[in-house]
Amino acid sequence: MDVKSGNDETLAACAARIAGAYSRGESIAPLTDEHPDMTVADAYAIADLVRQEREAAGERVIGWKIGFTNRTIWDQYGVRAPIWGPMYDTTTRPLAQPVDDLRAGEWALAGLTEPQIEAEIAFRFSAVPRVGADERALLDVIDGISHSFEIVRCPYPGWSFRPVDTMAAAGLHGGLATGAWFAVGEADRDEWARALTDFSITIRSDDGVEGSGRGENVLGGPLSALRHFVEESARVHGDVIVRPGDIVTTGTVPRAYPIRTGQRWETQVHGLPLPGLSLHAV
Repeated sequence: MDVKSGNDETLAACAARIAGAYSRGESIAPLTDEHPDMTVADAYAIADLVRQEREAAGERVIGWKIGFTNRTIWDQYGVRAPIWGPMYDTTTRPLAQPVDDLRAGEWALAGLTEPQIEAEIAFRFSAVPRVGADERALLDVIDGISHSFEIVRCPYPGWSFRPVDTMAAAGLHGGLATGAWFAVGEADRDEWARALTDFSITIRSDDGVEGSGRGENVLGGPLSALRHFVEESARVHGDVIVRPGDIVTTGTVPRAYPIRTGQRWETQVHGLPLPGLSLHAV
């Protein structure tokens, strides 16, 4: 299958399978089982059809997730390059931190197939980024930085797939729980640029799972992952897809961990002025 062949019916059928699996919380066989010649262009065309259907139903794209930026997990999933997919107003919200309200920090997993939790750095854009901009120049169009949890899901059983399957499945995005946003001003952009290359995140659950990762795991740093995304998404889609106000989350710094109802997860961020997060899966 090649998108250039004009086989719109095949692309639409694949998009319907992905959309149906997500809406029903069901697993499906990887698309490449039936279409082993699926190309990157095909996969993103399928994801775009899924996005159009969701927007027609009233959802609004508020940004983008970048996946598989952490090179330490590439062998685990058989990938060699990042992917991306849209995030929506229905899947993204601030994660209120527990003080007196015991429900603060809750995140529902209902309907998410084989969910995993990822500890990430997210950026908020004040203007459209320029293709060819280096990491420091990208900070000039960023007005906020946040530590976040992304909950990813997989419609393919056992997280077994080819890379294009994940592109077609809109980057496997399930939800984004953002922490507090910290302003990025002209006076502190150089310090942010330095700190974002030399930090780490520790993540642990209340039943003993614990791990950590360094920012450099993410393609050399979150800003490098962001630069790759801006360049590659513009090449695939024909133009820069990030818009003012968009949130872009840049991939997990530690590895991703399976998450289940009842667990509590906490993080600590070392080397950045960002607080850790606490999430209770319900």
